[in-house]
Amino acid sequence: MTSTRHDRELSYGWAAGLCAAALSLAMAPATRADPTPPVAESTTTLFQNVRVFDGKHATLSAPSNVLVSGNVITQISTGPIDAGAGARVIAGGGRTLMLGLIDAHWHAMLIRGAPAAILAGDAGYSNLLAGAEAHDTLMRGFTTVRDVGGPAFSLKQAIDRGVIDGPRIYPSGAMITVTSGHGDFRQLTDLPRRAGQLTRVEELGGAAIADSPDEMRMRAREQLMHGASQIKVTAGGGVSSPFSPVDVTAFTEPELRAAVEAAENWGTYVAAHAFSDESIRRSIDAGVKVIEHGFLMSEPTAQLIAQKGVWLSLQPLPEALREGFPPGSVQRKGADEVWPGIDRTYRLARKYKLKTAWGTDVLFSQALAQQQGAILASLSRWYTPAEALIMATSTNAELLRLSGRRNPYTGALGVVEQGAYADLILVDGDPLTNLNLVADPARNFLVIMKDGKIYKDTLAN
Repeated sequence: MTSTRHDRELSYGWAAGLCAAALSLAMAPATRADPTPPVAESTTTLFQNVRVFDGKHATLSAPSNVLVSGNVITQISTGPIDAGAGARVIAGGGRTLMLGLIDAHWHAMLIRGAPAAILAGDAGYSNLLAGAEAHDTLMRGFTTVRDVGGPAFSLKQAIDRGVIDGPRIYPSGAMITVTSGHGDFRQLTDLPRRAGQLTRVEELGGAAIADSPDEMRMRAREQLMHGASQIKVTAGGGVSSPFSPVDVTAFTEPELRAAVEAAENWGTYVAAHAFSDESIRRSIDAGVKVIEHGFLMSEPTAQLIAQKGVWLSLQPLPEALREGFPPGSVQRKGADEVWPGIDRTYRLARKYKLKTAWGTDVLFSQALAQQQGAILASLSRWYTPAEALIMATSTNAELLRLSGRRNPYTGALGVVEQGAYADLILVDGDPLTNLNLVADPARNFLVIMKDGKIYKDTLAN
């Protein structure tokens, strides 16, 4: 039967309405990292007869019982706790119950695969690799990471929604750099820069290039629009990038101020990759709140950091990372210059009581990522086991709270106390006397819980 004009108009209008609705859904901010993950399915778990490391004190508690309801800790007592019918009971046997660990300098999307392979390869494959690495990160006992460079927004969303297993992620999004700066992985054949044309690293979201205050504002706002909890800039040269000698100072102060202004308008902060005195001081003058690395700084600059109350995010970079760069390469030369400063900077941090966070900064190496706990244990060169574990739990959690209302996880992190997120590890031994226990999580972490959900339980059988 032939359609009438009226019928065709109704049909076209209905189809147009469906298209408009679909377009509206496609353009909705669902692709942005969820600010609040969905509420976890209600469960109850009782840890019996455990000695608690609460993330704040250098001693373990008396034998205690800890009740978890849903995704939070609801009761801690040296006396019996009635968990109710159906509760899961874990007999601790006097072992240590400690916090899930926090890595404050992580690159969730940039662990597996060399830079050339990531840039030339398929983004879908890179995401699958990152998902597998996220699972392994959690199985090492790291329940939270601050991601300081890389397109981790979708990975975070998948973890928060329970699609895959992994740690909580505080994402920065693309690290913002200047032309030739740390994070600019373009080749010389990509020059000169063409207006309006993005390079591969920018398309993937690994880095964003900004060469003026206006470009800096735009790039920072783009990351905030994606759901960044903080902004990461590279204020000086680095080691792993091909065209960024470590002595170079990158952004001008007005450019850095533009990033700080954009972040503060959103109630959050800027973290700056900086090695040298000049890049550190310029960042501080611009209002940056966190310095990443700082391994070439002088003692007067350490005093300035203390005076201004700026955070120093340090990493006890392993020698294997330096040796992984080919001898004679620009990266190896930079590493050879930076590595002697690691010990000196940790000693300055202790001397001036700087607000010091801990992270690993593993890049492009699955093998090194597997040493995440061992890198934490290497802090014993400068800190007691208790000091190191406090840094990797409650101190790092304090740093995370700098993101203010951009904080994607508003509950208490980094402490074992009533009302805090239930991110817990049952350890076979006492890590406050033997920090090396965290270097072998496969053997020593018997139970791993994140957000009230048990991901590993070797005592179940």
